This record gives sequence, C-alpha cells and structure tokens, in this order.
Amino acid sequence: MSQLKERYVLTQSQKMMVFILSMSLYGLSNMITELVPSVNFGPIELSVEYFAFIPLTLCILFHPLYAAIGASLGEIIFGEIMLGQFGGFGEIEKFIAFSLAMFIAGSLVNDPKNKKQVGIAAITGVAIHQMISMMVDIGKVWIGVEELEAVPGLAESVVIIEGFAFLNDVLFSGILFALIPTLYLVPRLYGKIEPLLGLKPRDNTVKFSIGEVLAPRFIIIAVILAFSAFLFEFLAESGINILEWDADFVDRYGEWFIWVSLGIAGVIALITILLMLRNKKNNRLMDNQSEKKVLS
Repeated sequence: MSQLKERYVLTQSQKMMVFILSMSLYGLSNMITELVPSVNFGPIELSVEYFAFIPLTLCILFHPLYAAIGASLGEIIFGEIMLGQFGGFGEIEKFIAFSLAMFIAGSLVNDPKNKKQVGIAAITGVAIHQMISMMVDIGKVWIGVEELEAVPGLAESVVIIEGFAFLNDVLFSGILFALIPTLYLVPRLYGKIEPLLGLKPRDNTVKFSIGEVLAPRFIIIAVILAFSAFLFEFLAESGINILEWDADFVDRYGEWFIWVSLGIAGVIALITILLMLRNKKNNRLMDNQSEKKVLS
C-alpha cells in the first residue's frame, strides 16, 4: 500500500491539470470524429468510434482515475451539451462504462516503457468498454425496453448483430485508433511530458500492480459499476429520465456549429498546455535557485 500511495500523491493543481488536459484533448478529438465519414461494406460499417489513444496515453503516463474521468466528461460536454444534446441517464451509462474501461487500462501498466504491457492495456481498455456497451444493448432488447433493429440478410439475433459491432469496433477502432497510436506515443512521451506537471516519470518500482487491479474488492466494484451503467440506460430507454435536454444546435444552425465546440475544446487544451509549459519553466527556476543556495 505504501508504494500505491507514493505513486498517486498529486497536488490538487496537478490533479486538476490532468483532468482538464484529458477533458479538453479528448473532447477535441471527439468532435473531429464527428467530421470523419463512415464507410459501409454491406452490413459492416467501418467508422472511427473514438480516438481512444488520447485517454489511454494520459491514463498510463499520469493518474488513471483523473485522466479517465476527465476524458469521459469531455465527451459529454463537447460532444453532447455543446451541441445542444444531453441524454440524461443515457449519458451516465456512457460516462461509467468509458471511465471504468480507461481506468482499468491505465492501472494495468506498471512500466510505461514496456510496450507489451502498454499494448495489452490499450486493447483491453477498448475491449472492456465495447463489451459493456454490447451487454447493455443486448440486455435492453432481451428485457424489452428497445426493439431489435434487424440487419437484412442476417439472422434476427441481437447477439449476432451486437457481436459483429463489437468485433468491428475492437478490431478497427481498437487497433487503428487505440493500440497503434498508444504504442507509439507512450514510450516517446514518457519522461518528457510528466515534468510539465512537476511530476517524476512513473517506473516499475512505484506502481499499481496487476494483482491489485484484479483484487476481489476491485472486481466487485467494477461489476457494480457495470450493472449501474445498464440500470441507467434501462431507465433512460424506459422513459424514466431526468435532466434530458435537446436543443440540437446542429439542426438549427447547421453543420458549421460543430466547429464552435471544436474550437472551444481546442482553446482550453491550448491554455492548459501553455500553463503546463509555464509551470515547467517555474520549476526549473526554483531548482536553479536551490542549487545556487546549496553551492553558496
């Protein structure tokens, strides 16, 4: 437990910086995916689900909890609320599923320089998120709160349909937009981005071990959160919903309104990065002053 506390001791400003950076960058990327068209090959749709490498990279290099929650909130703020849409309980389901998946992925990595660990964590995070989403969709049809939208030419089985969607998202978005970019970015950013927050790079002596992630208490909490995600989606589909909001600015003002949300996310991300650079400069000045005092 002492090792765990050592790794995760962050100041409030550092926690907030990780949170805002993850929120703005993933919100920005989420808006970009809205502009990328999908390609259909019969019943199979190839589309960019999300740029999961952004929260995955931040969860692995920094604190997985704040990076995961920040990314999930960024999707809701910039991808939903800023566009005049908020699904109430349905958004809570997305928030829980994505945050849980990214947190587990980030916690699985003991050594960011280990590409095998990074690769396993990246594809595991996407698989967990898509698995929860698939089980929620299947459960809604089986319970009867949502009708099955059958695909012509396939057996009218929600399991088969959702299974194809799961494999498509994991093998297409999971590999191209999660696994490969994360494997590239994590080793190259390791040791370079942490000083911007005044943090020392993670190493395998200060870690959140796989054994702790797979501990019975953590598994129980993860299962409860997964069932909570299903419950909120079930309530939303049943018509029992609160805080639902639909102004639909895109339909009202046109597709260009997406650029408004994209621009706001970009400005927040830029300001956060500039603050981090200034923080790094201040830390260097303080270190130099300390060295001069010691030498004198």
